[in-house]
Amino acid sequence: MTYRTALRALIVGLTGSVLTHTPALARQEMNRLTASERADGWELLFDGDTTDEWRGFRQDSMPDGWKVVDGALTRVAPAGDIITKKQFKNFELQLEWKIAEAGNSGIMFRVTEDQRRAWLSGPEMQVLDDARHRDGQVPETSAGSNYGLHAPKPGAVRAAGSWNSVRLLVRESHVEHWLNGVKVVEYELESPEWERLVSQTKFDTIPSYGRQRTGHIALQDHGDRVAYRNIKIKRLP
Repeated sequence: MTYRTALRALIVGLTGSVLTHTPALARQEMNRLTASERADGWELLFDGDTTDEWRGFRQDSMPDGWKVVDGALTRVAPAGDIITKKQFKNFELQLEWKIAEAGNSGIMFRVTEDQRRAWLSGPEMQVLDDARHRDGQVPETSAGSNYGLHAPKPGAVRAAGSWNSVRLLVRESHVEHWLNGVKVVEYELESPEWERLVSQTKFDTIPSYGRQRTGHIALQDHGDRVAYRNIKIKRLP
């Protein structure tokens, strides 16, 4: 690989364009914390090589259907949801995701293992191919939404096969979803609005839904190929 080719590969990787294979030069820039991020309290949840920070939901180990592929934590076969080994209360989470065509996944927070499924306890930021999945036709279940409850500001998600950047801010009851630099959702847990919306959905039958004050971060296996990278978190007071 020439210097020019390597430089182009790095630029493509960082700008979120489709990459079938991530060149080694680009991988060096991913899944790492800068010195300033470490000093500011950021923790790396995925190093691009191992899955040490994760395990299967209600399991002691990592399911085989999640693999490290080209520096990304990737659902490649039936496996179930995965969760962080650590639990978090107030935090800022940043990551990137790339979904297959017609694919569906999700990022959940404050997940507990009291229920039989992760989505029964923790609110979910939807990960989706809006153009090809039926959930993309309903604003409240489209990419970036607070699944089933709050519709996102439209137009922020990129096409399937492209990398999308996420910033998820959770501080006490306040939650913000950011997608590709755009704040697409903002809400308050257990507010009158939130309670009203919950009462109109399937979550109304789950008294504990969204009410935990601490829990795991979960990545959803919804039956489709999805990849996550640059996963880092900062605990907030």
